[in-house]
Amino acid sequence: MSKKFLAEKVGGWKTKTSTMVYENPWIKISHEDVITPKGTDGIYGVVHFKNTAIGVVPIDNEGNTWLVKQSRYTLNQYTWEIPEGGCPQGESPLSAAKRELEEEVGLQANEWQELMTVHLSNSVTDETCIIFIARDLYAGQQQLEATEDIEYKKVPLQEAIAMVKRGEITDAPSVAALLRIAVDL
Repeated sequence: MSKKFLAEKVGGWKTKTSTMVYENPWIKISHEDVITPKGTDGIYGVVHFKNTAIGVVPIDNEGNTWLVKQSRYTLNQYTWEIPEGGCPQGESPLSAAKRELEEEVGLQANEWQELMTVHLSNSVTDETCIIFIARDLYAGQQQLEATEDIEYKKVPLQEAIAMVKRGEITDAPSVAALLRIAVDL
């Protein structure tokens, strides 16, 4: 179904029509006819994410963190990442972060700090990721979902940062979070 309207956007963009071309429980993709900032006709494809992405950097008292290794279908490879997941509408980002940390690496934490918000691939999606630091860690119960084939490892935080610098961690929220922590050290 196509919606016709003239919506003003920042930077001089105008949306003339928006047609939803695909939808599943996690994303909605639309084709939009637009007027560019220079006044010419154009098109835009927009991927709308229904959940907010969540990332967690758990840090223990000895300066260690936990990374997860999992297969990423779209890349057809395994990647090392911080624990991550989705926050559906109606759940608080902090609650989702707590759930994801325990689900993926079997940890809980008494101290939580919001580290940053990043926009992922903002040229085609509206996906936002909120990243937390978790401290004062204690054991919980790993509870993987059916789609997760996660292995995890405890590494010194400095080694995780070095993995980013060596190109061994390429996941955007993980890179952003670990380099942000490196700047603050």
